[in-house]
Amino acid sequence: MGSALARALKTACEELLLLSRTPAKAEALAKELDGRVVSMKELVERSDVLFLGVKPQGLGALLEELHPMVEARQEALTLVSMAAGVTIAQVRAMVGCACGIIRIMPNTAVGVREGMVLMCSEGVQQSKLVAFEQLMKACGSVDTLPEALMDAGSAVSGCGPAFVQMFLEALADGGVACGLPRAKARLYAAQMVAGAAKEALLAA
Repeated sequence: MGSALARALKTACEELLLLSRTPAKAEALAKELDGRVVSMKELVERSDVLFLGVKPQGLGALLEELHPMVEARQEALTLVSMAAGVTIAQVRAMVGCACGIIRIMPNTAVGVREGMVLMCSEGVQQSKLVAFEQLMKACGSVDTLPEALMDAGSAVSGCGPAFVQMFLEALADGGVACGLPRAKARLYAAQMVAGAAKEALLAA
């Protein structure tokens, strides 16, 4: 998901700084997106917004490592967590110092800039929130929710693409069973889903 977000945001950011536990992955992504691989210290010092692209089980160790660097900054840093099921209060407790926190739940369609990004926040100035929402529009649609509804929203928009793909594949299978070439069956099914979704959005 971190790579998909980076691809969507590459033209919306002034500078794209990257870091990964797998250096080769970060270097390849930086080359693709004209970004720059940096150390964690430089990442914290130079970033206005820091996306934490790790799984929930890895968030604690990362934030413990980040703590002294975040605390040493002259200006408060905005941390963005996309760890499913981890609340803002839990992130704040793990990082252990004052900073703005935004919790987001994107879906895989951010990679083609048609994603749905849910967000909630705490301790972030309104001007920074407005700028962040504008930035995230490069990924598709953005909507703010009370944190109590984030898990429910994530079940719909975060998990939903997997169910749509299964449905699309089943439609294509039906077309193939009736004699269509698979490539055409997939095209017809995908375009139908895209068109139906646009109709639904217009009616919303």
